Amino acid sequence: MKMIKYMKGNWKYAILAPICILIDTLGMIIVPYFTSLIIDVGIANSDINYIYKIGIYMVISSMIAMIGGFFAMYFSAKASYGFGANLRQELIDKIQEFSFANINKFTTSSLVTRLTNDVEVLVNLVQMCLRMVIRTPIMLIGGIVMMISLSTQIAKIFFFLIPVLFIVMFLIISKAFPLFKVVQEKIDRVNAVIRENLIGARVVKSFVRQDFENERFKKSNEDLMKVTIKGFNIMLTLMPVVSLIMNLAIAAVLWVGSSGIVEVGSLSASITYMTLTLMSLMMLSMVFMNFSRAKASYDRIKEIIEEKPDINNKQNSISKAIEKGNVEYDIKRFSFQDSKGEDILNNIKFNIKSGEIVAIIGSTGTGKSTLVNLMPRFYDVTEGTVKIDGIDVKDYDIKTLRESIGMVLQENRLFAGTIEENIKWGKKDASLEEIKHACKVAQIDEFIENLPNKYASRVEQRGANFSGGQKQRLAIARALIKKPKILILDDSVSALDSTTESNLRKSLKEEFKGTTIFMIVQKISSCKDVDRVLVIDDGTIIGNGTHEELLENNEIYKEIYESQKEVMPEK
Repeated sequence: MKMIKYMKGNWKYAILAPICILIDTLGMIIVPYFTSLIIDVGIANSDINYIYKIGIYMVISSMIAMIGGFFAMYFSAKASYGFGANLRQELIDKIQEFSFANINKFTTSSLVTRLTNDVEVLVNLVQMCLRMVIRTPIMLIGGIVMMISLSTQIAKIFFFLIPVLFIVMFLIISKAFPLFKVVQEKIDRVNAVIRENLIGARVVKSFVRQDFENERFKKSNEDLMKVTIKGFNIMLTLMPVVSLIMNLAIAAVLWVGSSGIVEVGSLSASITYMTLTLMSLMMLSMVFMNFSRAKASYDRIKEIIEEKPDINNKQNSISKAIEKGNVEYDIKRFSFQDSKGEDILNNIKFNIKSGEIVAIIGSTGTGKSTLVNLMPRFYDVTEGTVKIDGIDVKDYDIKTLRESIGMVLQENRLFAGTIEENIKWGKKDASLEEIKHACKVAQIDEFIENLPNKYASRVEQRGANFSGGQKQRLAIARALIKKPKILILDDSVSALDSTTESNLRKSLKEEFKGTTIFMIVQKISSCKDVDRVLVIDDGTIIGNGTHEELLENNEIYKEIYESQKEVMPEK
């Protein structure tokens, strides 16, 4: 992966920053030379005019260096944060292509860390490199050249110290580098704990588990702190080591100067140049320190960029929208990539005609949601086919396929905004009349009309200001607004009372006659008024018929019926 491509649109800033750094560095290098001239020539000869002239040169050089330094910081910030914005956009675009299996591989908390913390680490490295890539070599080379021109004896001291400094830097960085990958993994863990606590805040409070969760966070937080401190402590030893070497170098220069072979001005300038060159090496060590951490972040970001989505469009995929909604399943087997080959579904075979309402029932964990998730290609069949209108879903363009299918997932995810904005997720150009009609069918219109701001009412993040049943009905309205040829309700009426659920089914029959509807249900009462019921057990369809037919000839269905009848007797 070539990170340089993410500088697109920011190249002018990336070029201007080093140019300004060059101006700043040259200004810094020339000032000590002017100082030596003032001391060795101006003061030695009591030439006040010469002192003034050189002094003016020093002021001008300092002003130019200051301006160059200011614009260098400005342009490097523009370039690096532009780079970060491009990289984050590329990552989010790639993640949007991921299948559920791809997302599960990384986990949500890790993806958040990579999009935020890891990208920020790379942004800091780019910014530092833009500032140091010119400054460090120019300052190093310029300082050495000026030292040699002033005194070869002093230059020899510096040449002796350079290899010592590089050996120390190599030893320290090689020891700290492995720890920074661990740091990023620990950040993943902290984010995961925070995310679980915030999402499950009601559960934590209802079970009075605050102390337990506080301890869990404390452990992950302290683990992160310890690894981070350990890594940075190793890297921070560079600073005192470089300072020690610098002080020893200055002491050696003063010892050489005490012999009288170097003039006072040249001695003063040489010390300044040696300080500058050693500072440039210190800057270089800081770049290496940031690079060692950035390498770990780079590897984690590279994993996302190079991850191949499990689900892709075929060449010459069909972009024609679904017309009827006939569904045909012929699955020999299906297993998740991380399930170690264990089949989740097997020997699934049935045909559903356009306009039928189908209820899918079975115990928890039997594969009901997985079954319907194969239609919009959230997962692909391992062996076999799923066809819509006689065409394998793998042959459809993914966007076209999903636009023709309305989906209400088990978790009713609403987004911060208004009710109208949330429902327009199904159809971005929907009129208010279309929105009202979808809400009427979903049995949520009366509730909305009684709100002070009606369809402009605010929806908090995750729909926190609505009840479970209200969120389900809003999610159903969002799916209905697109007028899909296939509608999938994945356990999406569980929070509705019997009357509301019955009215919903009645409205769907009347208003969406041509739509094929799949309803994953838990209650037998939800199966009475549908065209067909599919009974699934242990990943296999063991019953296919009407409510009455299954009561007569399907033992599992009769067991479910009897168990629910005992809990809630029919009136």
